[in-house]
Formats: sequence, C-alpha cells, structure tokens
Amino acid sequence: MAIPIQFPFLLRFFFLFSLCSFSVSDSDSLSAHQHHVFPRPLIVEYAGVAEVAEEVRLRCGAWRVAGEANNLGEWKTVPEVCVEYVKEYMTGKGYLVDLEMVSKEAEEYAKSVKLSDDGKDAWIFDIDETLLSNLPYYAAHGYGLEVFDHEKFNDWVETGGAPAIEPSLKLYEDVLNLGFKVILLTGRSERHRSVTVDNLVNAGFKEWDQLILRSSADQGKRAVLFKSEKRNEMEKDGYRILGNSGDQWSDLLGSSLSVRSFKLPNPMYYIP
Repeated sequence: MAIPIQFPFLLRFFFLFSLCSFSVSDSDSLSAHQHHVFPRPLIVEYAGVAEVAEEVRLRCGAWRVAGEANNLGEWKTVPEVCVEYVKEYMTGKGYLVDLEMVSKEAEEYAKSVKLSDDGKDAWIFDIDETLLSNLPYYAAHGYGLEVFDHEKFNDWVETGGAPAIEPSLKLYEDVLNLGFKVILLTGRSERHRSVTVDNLVNAGFKEWDQLILRSSADQGKRAVLFKSEKRNEMEKDGYRILGNSGDQWSDLLGSSLSVRSFKLPNPMYYIP
C-alpha cells in the first residue's frame, strides 16, 4: 500500500522554505512575510515538520494494524516511509507488549480446555517469528524494506543463531505442561532439519511431538496450501487441533483449522 506522504521530501521543503526571503503563496502572505526577517519563519516551519512527522507515524501505525488484520492483501516490502516506524516498533517496547498479550490470551484459552486421555489434543506452533526471532537478520536487511532474498535468509538459518521469543517460550512450556501434544509446522526446508532442531533446543524448546518441514514435494507451494495439507494429515491421524500459533495468516487460514488461532505481530514481511 502506498503511503501518500514523502517525509524526506517534506523535510527538505520546510528547510529550504525557511531560508527563503520570499513566499510563493498569495499576495496577502507575501505582504505579511515582508515584515519578518530570517530566522522568525523557522518557528512556523518547525511546527509544520512536527505535524508531518506525527502524520507519518499515524499512517504507518494504521498500515501496521491493517497488515495484522489481514486487510492489506499481499505485499512485498515495508513502505519506505514506514521503515523507521517499523524499526522503532520491533526494537522497542511495543512489540514485546503485543507478544505478551498474544501469549497471555493463548495461555488462558489453553487452561480452559478439558483435554482427553488419548494424547491426541494438539497445539501447532510455527517457528520463524513465532518461536524463534529472526530480528538480527532483518535488522541487517532494512527491517523489511529489502525484497526477501531466500539465499541470504538460508545463510542466516544455517548459523542456528535465532534467539527465542520469550513470551512464546513461556506459552510453549505451559502448553506442554497442560498435556497438549506440540506439533511444529514450518515453511523451512527439510534440509534445514538438523540446524533447526539444534537452534530450537539451544533456545529452550524441547519435547515436541512432531517437527514438520517442507519436503522436496512441497517446494513451491503457497504456505497456506502447504500448512493446510499438513493439518489435514494430522486430523487423519486422529489429532484434534485445538490451538495454533503463527505470525502469518497463512499459518492460520485454509482448511483443517484449529479451534482457536493466535496471530503474533509481524510487520516486517508477508507470506501468502
């Protein structure tokens, strides 16, 4: 979605305007301006810059909320004007508070469920931006401004250095302790199984029932189709999918839906 404000351009405009000794507006403004000399107009212009900055912040906030609500449709990159906003959100307190809210609500739901005795009550977790954070990678790649590069991201995955998302780790442990079977369903490739297992264990995630990655036959499938197919297979195996946590709508939508789904915030990228 295009944002109809070009912030850097407006900053340059206000700065240049403040240095001018004339106005390009109507004759009344010209007459009034002739009675003032530099730097008095700076007071007016700096107020204008602040107003524009606030407008950008509000519009980028609206863009983020629209994305979380799945109202944007498919998008490729963060709007350039919103990169700083996304950076501040992801590295500030807002992102953490939102994560904590999602995990708290999921935990309350999990505690309310009466589980059966057959070990078939399942909770699905996505991995990237759900259990493990790739923020170090995206910090080096514009917080979503750059078009996604599979090879560069695969290089990052192979380091095995993604840290745990702490509110998700707490939810994960609570769900296990309540008696759910945990199934990890990720778009990562099967060739990354070993490094993914090591990364998860090192970050504190243990005792899952299944770890499902993309096989060679799954390559090229849209995420919503791939994950729907895998949930279909779970149900055929007798699992009841009671909870599902993911940062993408494609983790949660499609067929064989969970009883409750929990969307984690992620304004950095969109996977259909």
